[in-house]
Amino acid sequence: MSNRLPTLAVVGATGAVGTVMLDILSTRENVWGEIRLVASARSAGKRLTVRGEEVEVQALAPEVFDGVDVAMFDVPDEVSKEWAPIAAARGAVAVDNSGAFRMDPDVPLVVPEVNADQVRNRPRGIISNPNCTTLSMIVAIGALHRAYRVTDLVVSSYQAASGAGQEGIDTLHDQIGKAAADRTLGSRAGDVRAAVGGELGPFPAPLAMNVVPWAGSLKEDGYSSEELKVRNESRKILGHPDLRVAATCVRVPVVTTHALAVHATFAQEVDAAKARELLASAPGVVVQDDPANGEFPTPADVVGTDPTWVGRIRRSIDDPNSLDLFLCGDNLRKGAALNTAQIAEVVAQEFIQG
Repeated sequence: MSNRLPTLAVVGATGAVGTVMLDILSTRENVWGEIRLVASARSAGKRLTVRGEEVEVQALAPEVFDGVDVAMFDVPDEVSKEWAPIAAARGAVAVDNSGAFRMDPDVPLVVPEVNADQVRNRPRGIISNPNCTTLSMIVAIGALHRAYRVTDLVVSSYQAASGAGQEGIDTLHDQIGKAAADRTLGSRAGDVRAAVGGELGPFPAPLAMNVVPWAGSLKEDGYSSEELKVRNESRKILGHPDLRVAATCVRVPVVTTHALAVHATFAQEVDAAKARELLASAPGVVVQDDPANGEFPTPADVVGTDPTWVGRIRRSIDDPNSLDLFLCGDNLRKGAALNTAQIAEVVAQEFIQG
């Protein structure tokens, strides 16, 4: 391999995550030669700006991958399932942001701060990006796992409306608009539901002035798909198939940025002050933990930023091997586009270094 800047294709460049991706590619250190923008046929011909240059969007077809070294996919599962193997067959390394390949044993599930070494372990030529809820948590938990070896996680998520796509954001804003005028709402069962009407969008109950203990689709034994992703993906990323995980995923009336309350148990005794220091020095983590002065991460304060923010770090009162902590991470940046970009940058080094 020659020493050169690799060619990148961004598939799904016109979508919500794709838009964030173009901003990330324009602001991070450049490791790319040509960048090709790819989308569905109806978006072909559009001109989008990346790295200060206007680039014409090409229609998704096998030949767009000719000469491409890395192809990032920010598209629905079924599109990735069909096209990532085509890109790989044409010689590109496919970095996929969908759920299509996450649990495939021949596809590594990568968070560069935690398991960057797995990038080269890609027999199918495909690398997968975890779910945004897992990602918000695992950067911090991975750092603690290296020091103490995690054995159990009890997780409650507080997931933003944008996790359900643009429809989720629009539904929340519409419901807030309908509910805002009536200050008596929330005092009688069903009054919020009556005020927002039948416009529930992707949620099974009103999201404005409410929390909804459901995200994803129904799976076995009453668990949701999001809850099983937190369990299964955490095990795979950490290389820890025996990790015990109990997750409850909840939608909250936040536009963007997921939050999680985590009770983590380790194989040895933990110290809150040492854990705080360890997290503060971990890549991709920012500690904000001064409750006496009202300082801890909240979605409204960290949206649009790249790190996982961690606060409320306490050793469990009842178990010296356990920590309780609260985390926030932007589900559209680190939770999707940024992690994909970081994986692609790790792959790019293979071409740059030759």
